[in-house]
This record gives sequence, C-alpha cells and structure tokens, in this order.
Amino acid sequence: MARLVHLSDLHFGAHDPELVEAVERKIDEAAPDLVVISGDFTQRARTEQFQEACRFLERLRDAGHEVLAVPGNHDVPLYDVFRRFLSPLTRYMRYIDDTLCPMLEIPGAVVLGINTVRSLTFKDGRINEEQIRFIRETFERSAPGAMRILVTHHPLFALQVGESVAPAVGRSELVLDAVGKAGVDILLAGHHHDASVHSARDLVTRAGPALVVQAGTATSTRVREQSQNFNQIEVADGSITVTVESWNGTGFAAHDAQRYERQDGHWRIAGADKKLDEPAH
Repeated sequence: MARLVHLSDLHFGAHDPELVEAVERKIDEAAPDLVVISGDFTQRARTEQFQEACRFLERLRDAGHEVLAVPGNHDVPLYDVFRRFLSPLTRYMRYIDDTLCPMLEIPGAVVLGINTVRSLTFKDGRINEEQIRFIRETFERSAPGAMRILVTHHPLFALQVGESVAPAVGRSELVLDAVGKAGVDILLAGHHHDASVHSARDLVTRAGPALVVQAGTATSTRVREQSQNFNQIEVADGSITVTVESWNGTGFAAHDAQRYERQDGHWRIAGADKKLDEPAH
C-alpha cells in the first residue's frame, strides 16, 4: 500500500501560521510514504516567502517525510519583469527544489512531477513536447503493476470551478494522449483552490483511465467557495481512496472519503455505477 498527502497552493506570504502548524501535525499523524505539493509555494515569489516555504519543507523532512514538489505560477515573479523573463524559477530552485520535473518511486507507485509554469502565460500553464516525451519514457521504465501518478500545478483538463469553467493546460490534447498511452492512473493538481475528484474519461472521452484529483489551498487565507483543505490518498489492491481533510476552525478533519475502483476503463466509486462528476466536498 502507498499513502500520500497531497497539498497545494500554500501561498506563503498570504498564509495563516495556525494552518501551517495544523497541516504539519496532520502529516505527522498520517505518516505518509510521500508528501506531494503541487505548486504555488509563495504568494509573490519574494525571497522571504520562499525562505518561509523552505523552513516548512525542512521541518517536514526533519520529521522523516519524503517530499515531491512542482512549481506554480505564483512561484514566478509577477512585477519583477527582468527576473520573470530571464530567471523566472531561480528562487524556486534555490529554496524549494533544483529539479523542476522530479520523479520518485515509493512502495506500489511511481510519482512524476512536471513543471507547467511559463513566464509568458502568467496565470495559465503549458506543457512542451520534450516534457511529453519525458512523461512517456519515465512511465515506460516503471515497474509493472506500480500505480503511475503524475503531478502538475495546472490541471490537464478544463474543470468546472464555481459557476465558470477554468481552462485546461496548454497543449492539453497532446499531453492527454501521452498520459493515456503511458497508462497514468492518477493525476494530481491544484491551482483553482477547489478540491474535486473526476474520472478522466468523464471529462474528455478520448482521455485515458486516470483518476483526476484536485486539491484546494492548504494554508492560504485567500479561499473561494471551500475552506482550506488537502488530500490524503491511499493506493492498495488496485483501488484508490481519497480523503479530503478540511479546516473546521480548530483543525483539519476528514470531510469526505471515497474509495474508487476501475470499472470498464473508468474509475468509479466502489459499489456505485455513476460518473464522478461531483466535487469532493
């Protein structure tokens, strides 16, 4: 069995220290095999904000937790135009991770992170052809039977967020073909501050049989329709259990937990015969 904690959109610089402490306590209780952080470590990519994020990561690692991270659009300077276009992720690579597309193998799973941040797109993300090849080649080399997990900041699909539809990552058709051919089982992302779970083939018919898992913001004070939250994910015996941990004012508590099994090429709630078109909570 593999157990992951999936955090996103920490936004150090616009964070609540109480939430940060609560996240750390919950991670210690969960004792995951891996902590995945899908981008937006900072609010405005300032040095002091990256330093706070770095201290958070150091505390996790000192407590014995393995971490895999990818950058988000907020980790690129917005107003420092010179740095934005000439060295957009220098601070990220100094304080967070010098690998922009990390890969880790844990018991029962292979986890690959891909950087979707681009200087020119500002808010939106994009994947290039070299990264698409890297996705395909990495998973081709993975152990047979291992759950294949891909992590990005920007979702690969257009998703309903509140009353609007948020766009997919750039070149989404190419990457979805690659993800399907690579047999990716789980797609983890953030960006929208909105937790949800979907079957990829319910979103796009041509997509492969991946479970699309979105995390909300874990520690930012800037929330939308949902309170701060993050995901716990357990992979065992070909099933995936996703538990949304939501902030209730005093701590993080399990708000929703669902186990998913693959049925006819789709991920379905165990024991149910319906589309996964509802938000996680």
